[in-house]
Amino acid sequence: MKAKVIGVMVAVLLAGGMAQADITIETVRVGNAGNAGEWSGGSYGGWGEDRICGAVAYEYNIGKYEVTAGQYCAFLNAKAVTDTYGLYNTSMGSSVYGCQITQNGPSGNFYYDFSGRPSGTEAEWANRPVNYVSWYDTLRFANWVTNGQGTGDTESGSYTITDGVANGGTVTIPTAAQRKTWSTGAKSYFLLTSEDEWYKSAYHDKTAVLAATYFDYPTSSNTAPGYVNDSGNLSTTGNPFVEGGTDPGNYATYDGDSGTDGIGSPYYRTVGGEWKNSYSPYGTFDQGGNVWEWNEDVIGSYRGMRGGSFCDGYDNHLHASDRGGSNSPAGGAYGIGFRVTEVPEPATLSLLALGGLAVMRRRRSMA
Repeated sequence: MKAKVIGVMVAVLLAGGMAQADITIETVRVGNAGNAGEWSGGSYGGWGEDRICGAVAYEYNIGKYEVTAGQYCAFLNAKAVTDTYGLYNTSMGSSVYGCQITQNGPSGNFYYDFSGRPSGTEAEWANRPVNYVSWYDTLRFANWVTNGQGTGDTESGSYTITDGVANGGTVTIPTAAQRKTWSTGAKSYFLLTSEDEWYKSAYHDKTAVLAATYFDYPTSSNTAPGYVNDSGNLSTTGNPFVEGGTDPGNYATYDGDSGTDGIGSPYYRTVGGEWKNSYSPYGTFDQGGNVWEWNEDVIGSYRGMRGGSFCDGYDNHLHASDRGGSNSPAGGAYGIGFRVTEVPEPATLSLLALGGLAVMRRRRSMA
């Protein structure tokens, strides 16, 4: 296997304010091309229009973790000096639930860091998932990475965005057939996950190879994951939750007892991979909980999301049958982030260091 490194230097980003550094996105391989899908949706105990999900005709890589605040901060420093496309949401820094990216300086000379938080905590914020991102932000991030980062274009690449405005534009989304062609080509394309790519990596039992055998939860389990309860303890053991501590397995960051959100103040969300024994069948982390993840699908008048978040008091949002959505792709909320897919040349794995709704259905307002 060939290792492809996109480089990450979070320390430079955090210490240098305006300093720019390449980011890395660690991915895992999802094989078993041509696997059968399964039904998901309202008629199967979840939410949303019924649809067969998870069938993917090509191999691909998917982000091992959700895109982090540190990675998105690097994107802002590269492409949001004037912020023509509204890539920064002020709630990132002002909301108690925000990922605490701070915008500094005047328009035309904006720069971004975590200076709004106490000194010494920057990495604690940088390595948790970004939130308050719109659906359009995720496509522009994917284009930027596809185009080599730095000065890379945000309006073309994996997606063609015409008539581009802040949190808007006309988008051409690559089809599954086009992705399959790309998977045997010489260039890697980074994309927001399609629903099928997301679903397969989260739930498909890879030992079943091409059979339609799926787990109910994205922790390789048919039992609802444990969580940090209102007393700050692990729900299944009663032991205090300590970041970096022992994961009993089958855990996720969500509000399982409808009280304290996630792990509580000030972070609410866990560092990517905190639940180190709670990975999906293909080796991803946090596809259940932490933040909802945008995908490319459309569910009626909603733009697709999957996986539930730290502020959801229902484990059913983590269930394979639940097809979430937001009716405002131009908006962002504290419970929404994203993950990317890479469709690369054959046998390529991206090696990545941990770097860095408006209205949401069936949820209280998260503005």
